[in-house]
Amino acid sequence: MQRYNISKHHTFYCIGLSYEKANAEVRGRFSLTESAKVDLLNEAAADGIEELMVISTCNRTEIYGFAAHPFQLIKLLCKHSNGTIEEFEKVASIYKNNDAIDHIFRVGTGLDSQILGDFEIIGQLKKSASQSKKLNLLKTFLDRLINNVITASKRVKTETEICSGATSVSFASVQYILNNVQQISDKNILLFGTGKIGRNTCDNLVKHTHNKHITLVNRTKDKALEVAGKFDVTVADFTNLESEIKKADVLIVATGAPIPTVTKAILSNDKPLLVLDLSIPKNVSNDIEDLENVNLVHLDDLSKITDDTLKNRTAQIPLAEGIIDEIKKEFKAWLETRKFAPTIKALKLRLEEIKLEEINFQRKKITDFNEQQAQLLSDRIVQKITKQFANHLKDNDSNSDESIALISKVFQLKN
Repeated sequence: MQRYNISKHHTFYCIGLSYEKANAEVRGRFSLTESAKVDLLNEAAADGIEELMVISTCNRTEIYGFAAHPFQLIKLLCKHSNGTIEEFEKVASIYKNNDAIDHIFRVGTGLDSQILGDFEIIGQLKKSASQSKKLNLLKTFLDRLINNVITASKRVKTETEICSGATSVSFASVQYILNNVQQISDKNILLFGTGKIGRNTCDNLVKHTHNKHITLVNRTKDKALEVAGKFDVTVADFTNLESEIKKADVLIVATGAPIPTVTKAILSNDKPLLVLDLSIPKNVSNDIEDLENVNLVHLDDLSKITDDTLKNRTAQIPLAEGIIDEIKKEFKAWLETRKFAPTIKALKLRLEEIKLEEINFQRKKITDFNEQQAQLLSDRIVQKITKQFANHLKDNDSNSDESIALISKVFQLKN
């Protein structure tokens, strides 16, 4: 990056780790709290790093910025997290210059997400950019790069189907309900189990069904109350499970019991009941399918929906990559113009000097010299000449080095 006149540190790096090489436990040790991010950025600025931003999510922790050597950034990460350099080396990814640019585009457009097409990361990138900007660590290069990544993300999201469909079991279950139960907002929904899948399912139910008749049941009532408090839903005692099931139109089971808890014996077939079993192992007995009005959907069925969705998303990758390549090309074209930015700046300063010299000369020579008109006219001439040279350098990139040398020689520039 030296030829682009961006930073005194001439190499742009992305260093970090993600779900691809590091498991959740290791990622946890390298995760950064909000205060740790700020401390890291402040230390980077104190060390003379001019542009830097950092993201830390459940799936990745990465630093993007200019440095003399990637070890500068690795040390910062390890110092402000609980990870070690030795551990980092085992799971690390280090990208340099164009590879680092390519990587951040893939991250920001969901192509490098653990779930293909997951666009939550773009929000993290925006937040990180804003944080760096406040600390004066987001300057010309990173600001332009992030804006281009945001543009690419928006276009991929709107012009492809890479984020369509359900990609988690919890969302797939709600999608199944929406597709198969009419007037779902008026139905009674019972969610049995408030572990991770249960919580996520409850979140998706509230968001997508607009249902005010959701009841939670959990063996430990306090856990159910905790979840209910976040989503404004009802909680019933585990001892009342059978009576709550009889009221339900939809039953979602997401427990961790070793043997089936929901069996044919506790169900009523007086009215239609959709049962979704999201448990591992299965927590709904297969014999409930003998009941005429009961429809049982197992986790495997919902996983197939997820698999089909991911297959469809994968087919969209070439289209997404085409959009990314188009915007990356624009960014790299802009980057090329940075090569001659100092020359154009120096040229403009030299032309300003010539302008002032001539105005001073004419002021002494002409009795009724019009200072305002002279300034206006000469400013426009300086602007037009500068623009003409800038366009020449931009349009003749293959000979730009020769042109820069010639311009510098003719105008005796100090750049």
